[in-house]
Amino acid sequence: MDYLQIANTVADSLLSYTKDESGWKTCKKTNEVTVYWRPSTEFPGNLYKGEGVINGSPEKVWECLKPVPNGFRVKWDNNVKKFELIETVNDDVSVYRTVTPSAAMGIIAPRDFVDVVLVKQYEDGTITSNATHVGHPGCPPQAGYVRGFNHPCGCFCVPIPGEPSKTQLLSFFQTDLGGLLPRSVVDSFFPSSMAEFYGNLSKAVKSLKDF
Repeated sequence: MDYLQIANTVADSLLSYTKDESGWKTCKKTNEVTVYWRPSTEFPGNLYKGEGVINGSPEKVWECLKPVPNGFRVKWDNNVKKFELIETVNDDVSVYRTVTPSAAMGIIAPRDFVDVVLVKQYEDGTITSNATHVGHPGCPPQAGYVRGFNHPCGCFCVPIPGEPSKTQLLSFFQTDLGGLLPRSVVDSFFPSSMAEFYGNLSKAVKSLKDF
């Protein structure tokens, strides 16, 4: 499997999402984030976009976000129990297994996801993670977990001109959770989960020195 090519294609898809303003509908708003949705073109579900400003430099925000085993992300993100590195493709591309806990008062059982992840930096200083599901011989489905599938998803830590200690954070999620979940559960889970994600990230960035 050409993980490099898949990862680069995902990065192109996510960049196109940032530029295409059509069809977005607001579904949740908090002090930290506005969450939008529109039908996904990748699978029979929704593409969600979060937009918010985090108090912290892009480097500091990225330190909390980056998907690495034993990194800060597993400490503050309630939807990530652990990251496992399955394969390093090159300095910027890796294959990870992400384990998530049960959610929605136990209606959503623990999941695992296997994704290729590309970390990419743009000339304006934007740091991005770009991910999508892949198969990997070293990580077949495991007992006790429902295998979910992330379609092109990721985060953009965007510098704000003249505001070095603030970061615009764009996030995109479009996930097939797998299993036989009622659509209503899935549709209510993601906006709430993303709002929680931004709130917890803000606190994590603020207390980074405390980790």
